[in-house]
Amino acid sequence: MRELFLPAGTAPLIATSRALANLPNLGELLGAPPVHRRAVRDMAACAGVIAWGRKPSAAEASAFASRHGLALLRLEDGFLRSVEMGGQSPPLSVVVDDRGIYYDASVPSRLEMLIARPLTEAQRARAMALICVWRAARVSKYNHAREYAGRLPARYVLVADQTLGDASIRHGLADAPSFQRMLDAALAENPECTVLLKIHPEVMAGHKRGHFDLAALAQNPRVLVLGEDAHPVSLIEHAEAVYTVTSQMGFEALLWGRRVRCFGMPFYAGWGLTQDNLLAPERRRPAPLENLVHATLLEYPRYIDPETGRRCEAERVVEWMGMQRRMRERFPADIYALGFSMYKKPIVRSFFQGSTVRFVRKVAAVPQGATLAVWGRREPASNCAADIIRLEDGFIRSVGLGADLVRPLSWVMDGRGIYYDATGPSDLEHLLQTTVFDAALLDRARVLRERMVAQGLTKYNVGVASWQRPSSCPPLREPGTMRRVILVPGQVESDASLACGAPGIRRNLDLLRAVRADNPEAYLIYKPHPDVIAGLRRKGQREEDAVRWCDEVVQDVPMGELLPQVDEVHTLTSLTGFEALLRGKRVVCYGQPFYAGWGLTADVLPVARRTRRLSLDELAAGALILYPAYVSRETGCFTTPERALDEMLAWRAQCGNGLPWWRKAMRRVLRLSDPNLGLIASTMMRLKL
Repeated sequence: MRELFLPAGTAPLIATSRALANLPNLGELLGAPPVHRRAVRDMAACAGVIAWGRKPSAAEASAFASRHGLALLRLEDGFLRSVEMGGQSPPLSVVVDDRGIYYDASVPSRLEMLIARPLTEAQRARAMALICVWRAARVSKYNHAREYAGRLPARYVLVADQTLGDASIRHGLADAPSFQRMLDAALAENPECTVLLKIHPEVMAGHKRGHFDLAALAQNPRVLVLGEDAHPVSLIEHAEAVYTVTSQMGFEALLWGRRVRCFGMPFYAGWGLTQDNLLAPERRRPAPLENLVHATLLEYPRYIDPETGRRCEAERVVEWMGMQRRMRERFPADIYALGFSMYKKPIVRSFFQGSTVRFVRKVAAVPQGATLAVWGRREPASNCAADIIRLEDGFIRSVGLGADLVRPLSWVMDGRGIYYDATGPSDLEHLLQTTVFDAALLDRARVLRERMVAQGLTKYNVGVASWQRPSSCPPLREPGTMRRVILVPGQVESDASLACGAPGIRRNLDLLRAVRADNPEAYLIYKPHPDVIAGLRRKGQREEDAVRWCDEVVQDVPMGELLPQVDEVHTLTSLTGFEALLRGKRVVCYGQPFYAGWGLTADVLPVARRTRRLSLDELAAGALILYPAYVSRETGCFTTPERALDEMLAWRAQCGNGLPWWRKAMRRVLRLSDPNLGLIASTMMRLKL
């Protein structure tokens, strides 16, 4: 049989199982396309045969490889697999073994060979750094469950049960009685500790069987049975020791520096790092923790970037998974949501990943002390005793209008108020007023800001027309130039940002008159709000008279193209003012938008609460990085603003010029109805997006 470990080139790998051949991303992970055996025409042109661990289907694959003289590679999930459980999402890592498989201690494996191999200083340092990153990210093999919210005993040891029939038990040289021996030892060896017995959630749900009589254990005051689906990190972190048969929890306990007792022979036992109840195979000799970590997490598995779909290193997946963990733990386990349309409900769920969202029609259905999500400034009943989270679009939103029901890339979720309500504080205002912005964050904000400007990205990224600065208004940098070009962006006059952030002027026409009065020599451009241009929102009062007070009305011009050519933006509360600041333009605020009051704008009505002077990069860091949440269009998971920009650019390129026919049809529907209802439109979106 030919020796093979790393497939070269594009020679296909044969799978005898259709499910394995069709596993998403497997070709990228393997570096060679998997094909089902029935599709193979030339066996000699294939690089080998793949099998999934030691499942029954793997026996067929092994026999097939022997018959055709092909090498056999055994695959399994990696040790940092995914957010969701196996049946709900494909793996982000797989291990590939040409000798055996890591959980089978009866024969050598590629992992054993890697652990025994000496490391360089650079490899040792990388392994130790990865341990630190793993802890900081608080990741595990699966990452869907929330951290344990209950009260843990003051002193305890953690005992890990496994499901009956788990292949790693038999191949780990253990059996069902091993679990009772483990529990007995945990009780005997730790007389001053509670024994916290972690039962598999499917056992507690009655779907599978475990190894313990739970009714009998309930009579033992020293045993605390934990059956809920809790993320294991906090349980491991605070344990004095971890007892396992072959569970991966023992390996993760080593990463957390915990004492580990093994009653089987898992891949991490027998290296002098664990207290083993079984005699280790002769081929396993003492090795440092760095060797185990480097082999298990860096060399043995192959990883795929969850956002690009390309091969990557372990650190990238740990970083991404850590972000999912952080974002999924921000809010309580149960969220109530009031007054959301059919269109918005799935979006609410996606931005509250990690929590269970319960939609209600009346405040009376919300328990006292619960957390309630509402849209914008919607006010629940005065007797509502819930903690309110207000949702709104973020500042890097979409290619297309929110009023067109284009799904957003970002939302903000505010527990103090909402960013556009200047009558009271918001989470954004608190961030900007109190955050210590370190150099790394400011550099990140600068790069993000410069990239947005260079690519002409704004909140909605709509418009197809072009505009040129008038020849009568040469750029101000030219000597002798006096006439400034001022952009006045229109707003939807019924918008809450005017009601809550414009204590003086609130009408577009009044703003335009005021700007003209203050700047009689300037070349004034008025740009109606894109929702108004699209016919999805009503014009402002007498807005059709705008032409009397400005030099030009522009409509279907992308804001990213218009802003670089103007000298100033004068606004009430429009986000255009913020986008102008990002481009180094002078901004005059006649209202009190979130970006006013920090020393970056000329403010007609200053906000007394905002006493800090900010740099542009500090404002960008707060508004674009720290405050919003971003959900990827590609993965449906949380992402970064940098990745959101990548997706926005690809989205914009895909859309091209103009609206598709179905979006035009949907817009006609929205013009005839309340756009927040969106029943017909949301159905169309499910069919097209």
